[in-house]
Amino acid sequence: MKRLIAVFAALLVITMASTAFAEKLVVAHDTNFKPFEFKQNGEYVGFDIDMWKEVAKRMDLDYEFQPMDFNGIIPGLQAGSIDAAVAGITIKPSRAEVVDFSDGYYDSGLVILVRSDNNDIKDINDLKDKIVATKLATSSVDLAQQYVPKKNIKLFPNNDNMFMELMTGGADAVIFDMPVVKDFEAKAGQGMVKVVGPIYQGQAYGIAFPKGSKLVSGVNKALKEMKADGTYNDIFMKWFGYAPAK
Repeated sequence: MKRLIAVFAALLVITMASTAFAEKLVVAHDTNFKPFEFKQNGEYVGFDIDMWKEVAKRMDLDYEFQPMDFNGIIPGLQAGSIDAAVAGITIKPSRAEVVDFSDGYYDSGLVILVRSDNNDIKDINDLKDKIVATKLATSSVDLAQQYVPKKNIKLFPNNDNMFMELMTGGADAVIFDMPVVKDFEAKAGQGMVKVVGPIYQGQAYGIAFPKGSKLVSGVNKALKEMKADGTYNDIFMKWFGYAPAK
């Protein structure tokens, strides 16, 4: 009898393991975060999109992408309306209290962007009496509030409006994630804007999940394998044009 019970228990574990991720997962991503995720020719593309597709392939996950504004992602994970989020989400203690994170998959930081004819702003200490634009609900807001009065900080739901505010003179500077700012400086804003000062607050991006998600360990394993076999490097080179730092 005990042996029969043990067999049934083993079968139950196998069944649970095989159906743990049987339902289609809802995976959120930002709507406008070049070059990590953005819309091109009617579909969303980018580094995060390609990276998640490879992770999901290795884990044999069925999923659908859910584009949404960045400020709705953490609340969505908390509410359980989304199963994962890949959106250049900085791993920081306040977020780790309410969601779970994968291992870091991209090392970033924050930089200051100004118009190319601005010679007054050289680093973050020059922003105390300036108007600064940044993106709502991001770690850039935390940094800006340390150096700029709240009344001088303009918050936008997406990157385009944030950069447009700078270009049209509504803001003196933008504080935001280094790879996104550098991409704008090299492409849409070429010759009209420039990055000043160093990189602030070295940060890592992680894939986020609701607390207690069973996906985390498998995602970490897939990310580790991708880095070991060169797949991660290939995706990185595709979107950034250079190899990731060792």
